[in-house]
Amino acid sequence: MTVCIAAVAALVALAAALRSTWSPCGLSMLSTITPISERAKGHSYRATAGWFVAGAVGGGVTLGAVMGLSALGVRAVHPGPTALIATALVAAMVAAASDAGVGGLRVPIHRRQVNERWLDQYRPWVYGAGFGWQIGTGLVTYITSAAVYLMIVLGALTAAPATALAIGVAFGTLRGLAVLLTRHLRSPGELLAFHRRFTAAGPLAVRVVVGAEVAGAVALAVALHSPVALAAVAVGTAVSALWATRARRALVR
Repeated sequence: MTVCIAAVAALVALAAALRSTWSPCGLSMLSTITPISERAKGHSYRATAGWFVAGAVGGGVTLGAVMGLSALGVRAVHPGPTALIATALVAAMVAAASDAGVGGLRVPIHRRQVNERWLDQYRPWVYGAGFGWQIGTGLVTYITSAAVYLMIVLGALTAAPATALAIGVAFGTLRGLAVLLTRHLRSPGELLAFHRRFTAAGPLAVRVVVGAEVAGAVALAVALHSPVALAAVAVGTAVSALWATRARRALVR
């Protein structure tokens, strides 16, 4: 059953990394480290972006190490497979409800930007790697999705330190690679058009992450072999969809 938890954790890590790119800090990186800005400072975009990705991987390693230690603690407690799956299921449902905004439920959100003064005070490899590490950890800058917390919980519940480490590294790497989305831009006009399109896609990213959390909850309920758990997930999904529909209609009005 822990294989199921690991698979769901990997799915959630992918969704969390995707959603986090639309955080204020993620958007800031897409306008700060670009071919245009680096060329204006006389720096190499490829080099700075490379350091950013390397730093993000390092941040993922840091996060993965924390998750691995947590997984080691869970293994030491040695809970049964049913308890692990049930805990993971509850966490997934809470995360989905939070990201869907059901009933105004929101997990605590951390708000912190990177220090943009680094751009003027330090060399490219310093701010590139430094910003990347902060982004890659997922916890020291803006956290706009409960999926980040869910990923950490699921990583611990795998009770497999190596698996938890790999999930953290994958998350950090994906967050770092997002900086390459602007690699083809050559003018301020292109950058502005890119950010308009990217911002417009934000609501889709929210739906994707909620969908991943719900899919994970369904998989966990199936693994639990519990009709009650499946029914609870079905009801929760219906309520989330209804709430999201009403919220969109309210915004349109």
